[in-house]
Amino acid sequence: MADNLRDRVKEKYAELATAAGGGNEGSCCGSSCGCGSGADTAVRVSDLSGKSYSESEREELPLLAAEASLGCGNPVALADLSPGEVVLDLGSGGGIDVLLSARRVAPGGKAYGLDMTDEMLELARRNRDESGIENAEFLKGEIEAVPLPDAHVDVIISNCVVNLSTDKPCVISEAFRVLKPGGRFAVSDVVFLGNKKDLPEEVLDTVGLWTGCVVGALEREAYEGLLAAAGFEDVSVEVTNVYDPETIEGLDTEEKRDALRRVPAASAFVRASKPEVG
Repeated sequence: MADNLRDRVKEKYAELATAAGGGNEGSCCGSSCGCGSGADTAVRVSDLSGKSYSESEREELPLLAAEASLGCGNPVALADLSPGEVVLDLGSGGGIDVLLSARRVAPGGKAYGLDMTDEMLELARRNRDESGIENAEFLKGEIEAVPLPDAHVDVIISNCVVNLSTDKPCVISEAFRVLKPGGRFAVSDVVFLGNKKDLPEEVLDTVGLWTGCVVGALEREAYEGLLAAAGFEDVSVEVTNVYDPETIEGLDTEEKRDALRRVPAASAFVRASKPEVG
């Protein structure tokens, strides 16, 4: 089951990378993401998060990198990066967050992007070469098994990717492992504000098509619990946008819309830190 879902996500992201290379846009918070179907109702990042990429940030990057942004927020703004730091982006896609991070940690710092899709890695490396950024590196691998040594990075970022994993405790554990003591976890993701088991199956299916694999999203309290269980401290989940049931095509009855109002889906900034030694 998990391998099947991973293969579906990988296949869809390969399609998105190819589309972005041809000048088409997609959003991981639109129906073109991971487990969604079709691109006709894809939602732009700027429509979903009040803290998304500024025009100046988009102008820093090659056009294809900006068009291949497949997230639900702006983790680079969340991370508060400084020169000399080492950053890892989990599920780096076309590379927008890696390239923005690389600029902010220069001089002396480095930004890694990790992705399991060859087509996305090819697109990201092309975007890096076009931008002339030399302190960015893209690695092939899965976010459940990060190909970096222990205590190697200062900051972990991610943009609407952890919700796609079928083994989220492993993702959080790996993030903790590769962070240096005092390191920061700063990701944008999708969460449910309540018990998603209370949502009827047809509502979950409809929202999943609209937001892209949101049915795999954690409840806010569960996310906080996973981070704390892994050893993180200063854990917080800050909601940045609650999805309006009125705007979701397919929620065609007041009963369905009321169900999502009772258990809303939202994009959020998730923060935590690894304790200092001693």
